[in-house]
Amino acid sequence: MSTATNSAQYVGAPKLSSDEIPFNPKVRQQKSISDWIVDIVIWVILAAVVFAVIYPLWFVIIASFSNQAAVSAGEVTVIPKGVSLYGYQTMFSDARIWNGYKNTIIYTVLGTALNMVVTMPAAFALSRAEFKPRRIIMFLFTFTMFFSGGMIPSYLLMKQLGLLNSMWVFIVPGAVSVWNLIIARSFFETSIPEDLHDAAQIDGLSFFGYFLRIVLPLSSAIIAVIGLYYFVGHWNDYFNGLLYITKQNKLPLQNVLQQILLANQTNQMGTDTAMTGLAAQQFADQIKYGVIIVATLPLLVIYPFLQKYFDKGVMIGAVKG
Repeated sequence: MSTATNSAQYVGAPKLSSDEIPFNPKVRQQKSISDWIVDIVIWVILAAVVFAVIYPLWFVIIASFSNQAAVSAGEVTVIPKGVSLYGYQTMFSDARIWNGYKNTIIYTVLGTALNMVVTMPAAFALSRAEFKPRRIIMFLFTFTMFFSGGMIPSYLLMKQLGLLNSMWVFIVPGAVSVWNLIIARSFFETSIPEDLHDAAQIDGLSFFGYFLRIVLPLSSAIIAVIGLYYFVGHWNDYFNGLLYITKQNKLPLQNVLQQILLANQTNQMGTDTAMTGLAAQQFADQIKYGVIIVATLPLLVIYPFLQKYFDKGVMIGAVKG
């Protein structure tokens, strides 16, 4: 009898529409044919993008220790062929490359540290509404992004400052990147609640204490992103060494690799009369591939450790709904 009554109650209960049925994430939703088609298209596009990004790097790696005749003939596509370490032997047998590595590491570490020490406090100060001249100062910063003195006045300035053939020419002139300054300022304005500053004032913290104890610990994402930008910029700095450095022991890695490459091309074409121009070019190409690996390997090693911060911080300043 009770069973019949319960059945009657359920029969008379109102039916819920599909929009009113609560979502249960444990219940697997059946996909329609159109959903499968969209998923397949998305996966194909993602696979094509990943292949387009990874394959050139993989090709450079395998070409750097493959026989260059096979590379030139198009026989090296996925796996190396005719292993040859000529390019790496030529580079690492030159003592200049180790000195270039040392110089680049010093310039990059000190330069990035100075960049962060200057950029983060400046961005924080320019983000505060209490700082009245911030708009004028920000305009002056932005002005330098569009107008500069040029190469010759810059060289004369570095000469008068005594920075020629000095490690400081890689560090001091680029202490602030206006673009990174704008990104950091936007982060402080949009991502750090003003309520935190009010609470810090109640606890008796000064602006400096508020910046060190509260703002910086909450800014790990933007610090990692801007630090990576600065690090890559210093590591790939080539023009400053070409323009301001004439002493061999002060050259960074990028300029040393360029000298090794040019010297190899000259030696192959000038000293070995039995070698054809094509063979000399093949050896030069192998050194080029090796130069790419030697110059980019440290960045490839560092990036995976900063990827989670980079993914989060790279969207800072984007339009939010």
